[in-house]
Amino acid sequence: MKKKIIIFLIVIIVIVGICIILYKLNIIPHKYYYNKDFNIETYISSVDKDNDGIDDQTDILNNVRNYIATKPKYKSKYYGTGYPDDEYGVCVDVVAFGLKDAGYDLMELVNEDVKNNRENYNIEIIDKNIDFRRVGNLNIYFKNNSISLTTDLKKIEEWQGGDIIVFKDHIGIVSDKRNRKGIPFLIHHIGVAQINYEEDVLELYGQDYIIGHYRIS
Repeated sequence: MKKKIIIFLIVIIVIVGICIILYKLNIIPHKYYYNKDFNIETYISSVDKDNDGIDDQTDILNNVRNYIATKPKYKSKYYGTGYPDDEYGVCVDVVAFGLKDAGYDLMELVNEDVKNNRENYNIEIIDKNIDFRRVGNLNIYFKNNSISLTTDLKKIEEWQGGDIIVFKDHIGIVSDKRNRKGIPFLIHHIGVAQINYEEDVLELYGQDYIIGHYRIS
């Protein structure tokens, strides 16, 4: 009898441990909240770049959700079209497609900025088809051409869905969903093993991993 109880307890501990791991990996969905749950006013841009009746901030967020709904497969490839034209993509494409469908063509914008401010970029040969799909280049571009905001996750009121977040070697879009602490989820594409594209991972990645937080002005 005692042996059965010990086995039962071990099984329970193993199951709980597996559940914790699956939760941490975002395989088990996290409960989420919105700005209203923290008395945070939702930011609405005064600009509607593509004149579709939707403000830029909302437009970017909607477009990013439309993009990840296609469930792009992860693969780093070069495209003569600049933007991926198949079912593949990487982290930068989440941002690029989100902005493109809101009226901001990063391929053209980054190329123009590189040509006009080449000293800011570590680029030997300019190639508009790929320059806008590199995290480092996008960080430089956004730092010089958009609103720079806090990278402190504790200042939850300063994070809004549709913002751009840049990491040391990754990039994504801030979700309007938040965890119980008010820290926003991240909409991103990080690898072939990724199951969900909208995840509660910012705390998991760590504060020091974040190098930029921007908003289209």
